[in-house]
Amino acid sequence: MLPPRGVPRVLAVAQLTNSLGDGAYFVCSVVYFTHIVGLSPTQTGLGLTLGWGAGFLAGIPFGQLADRFGPRGTSIAVALLIAATLGAFLLVPSFPWFVLAACAYACLQTGFGITRQTLLAGLVAAEERTRTRAYLQAAGNGGMAVGAALGGLALTVGTATSYHVAFAVDALCFLIAAAVLSRLPSVAPSPRRAGGEPRLAVLRDRRYTVVAALNMVMMLYMPMLSVVVPLWIAERTHAPRWMVSAVLVVNTISVMAFQVRMARRISSLAVAARSIRWAGAVMGLACAVFALSAYGTSAWPAAAALLAGALIQVFAEMMLVSGGWELSFGLAPDGKTGQYQGFFSMGIAVARMLGPLLLTTLILNGGPAGWLVLGLAFAAAGAAMVPAVRWATVPVQAPATAAVSEPVSP
Repeated sequence: MLPPRGVPRVLAVAQLTNSLGDGAYFVCSVVYFTHIVGLSPTQTGLGLTLGWGAGFLAGIPFGQLADRFGPRGTSIAVALLIAATLGAFLLVPSFPWFVLAACAYACLQTGFGITRQTLLAGLVAAEERTRTRAYLQAAGNGGMAVGAALGGLALTVGTATSYHVAFAVDALCFLIAAAVLSRLPSVAPSPRRAGGEPRLAVLRDRRYTVVAALNMVMMLYMPMLSVVVPLWIAERTHAPRWMVSAVLVVNTISVMAFQVRMARRISSLAVAARSIRWAGAVMGLACAVFALSAYGTSAWPAAAALLAGALIQVFAEMMLVSGGWELSFGLAPDGKTGQYQGFFSMGIAVARMLGPLLLTTLILNGGPAGWLVLGLAFAAAGAAMVPAVRWATVPVQAPATAAVSEPVSP
């Protein structure tokens, strides 16, 4: 689980640090905004939705900033701004100010992830990027788990001071992450675009767009696990409520223990595409197993089905993200890594923004049949990834030019 010395380890330490702060924030932020700031649940939900909508639009611009000014300096600046935004959350006097702070926070969080991935691409050899990204994922899960425990302490105490301490810890973690990133070598900015070259080349790359769109469908596993499964356990099964925590613990520990091993299998774009194809099929199986948990009136068979579904789901998740990292890096042209990473990462923002409403409507209203529909969507998107990647890797043929006949000199 320990990454190699040098750049991978420094990146992992930065990931662990900021994820620890994120864990504390995500656990207690909603309760803080409603119980301490005094916003209504509707206002809180609307503000966070608007925030992640802004984050969705911020992906490509932050990628361009990383390309233009260099990813290390951009990452450090964004981490410092996130720390400042967390301080602003403690001072919001009204709903409009909360929306502004939420939009700034979501945009910066999106930008931080993209600039760090651009930094990774600039410092790590191509054949080691997916494996290094797996180390970062494992470190991030570990940090989130510890941070969630700290956030839980703030919830238990329940005072304004306890929440302020949790937010301060999050801000401090981002300051430390900025200091850690400053130890990395600098990456030269990308060359200025040539005359006539489009500013947003990624938006004209239809092949990359198709791959990113299929990946976006697969990213629906995120709200499925964090939003739908907890509600499903509470409303549609007889399983004990503590199974919500059990499912999340299974996911966190599995990723920490096995994500790096899974990523080692990804050696090329073709292997990455096949990994996502298998991930779609296995994710579909997990949906079917989750559907089984609604049948019967006993708690323990439902709990067993949920645990089995969680194990199958996390196996599919690790195959999916490993393949996705390889595709996002490998299909991006040199000099445009930032904007291409920003575009590919927009799938996560879309999943966070639209996934909860879409999946709760589909599954909580549709029941087991809704799970099967979602499973088929995962399987179809995974199966389509192989021909999409094959198309994306075919060299673009230059347009043929007509030969111009010239007079032959005597």
